[in-house]
Amino acid sequence: MSKGKILGYIRVSSFGQNTERQLDGIPLDKVFTDKASGKDTKRPGLEELLHYARDGDTIVVHSMDRLARNLDDLRELVKGLTEKGIGIRFEKEQLVFTGEDSPMAKLLLSVMGAFGEFERALIRERQLEGIYLAKQKGLYKGRKKKLTEEAITELKEKVSQGHSKSAIAKELNISRETLYQYLRGN
Repeated sequence: MSKGKILGYIRVSSFGQNTERQLDGIPLDKVFTDKASGKDTKRPGLEELLHYARDGDTIVVHSMDRLARNLDDLRELVKGLTEKGIGIRFEKEQLVFTGEDSPMAKLLLSVMGAFGEFERALIRERQLEGIYLAKQKGLYKGRKKKLTEEAITELKEKVSQGHSKSAIAKELNISRETLYQYLRGN
């Protein structure tokens, strides 16, 4: 593989999280950043990186779960990049993929990606258990309602008068699903 640019990719889950520590101290020619959930398919920083990277470049990512949404996505991204002559290095896992990878490297990619996916599933399960327990104790109230009681009453009146639900939702700056939830009394 010829000497190309060293490109960094950083993804944090929310706008409150700090991007600086992920690839801190690693010399990079250019960095691409996303502030989006891993399950989000719209990641403009990743799209820009994939468009920018060329044969001979190396992409450096803090960890596999920062790059991909799931195991299939991880395998597809790594395969697509290495087929174009672009190397990829995962710092946390200390793994490098160049396209000339051994069967063991491919196995490690799958195993490490599966562990990351499993870990995210466990975290989500614990989160749901915590919410359930908090609800049982009366500590969890859910998301704060977007509309006041007066606005909800007005919404129901307009619907009963035959106004378009889509138009009402747009006027109140809520989704149609949220409108239907208010109509159901949720």
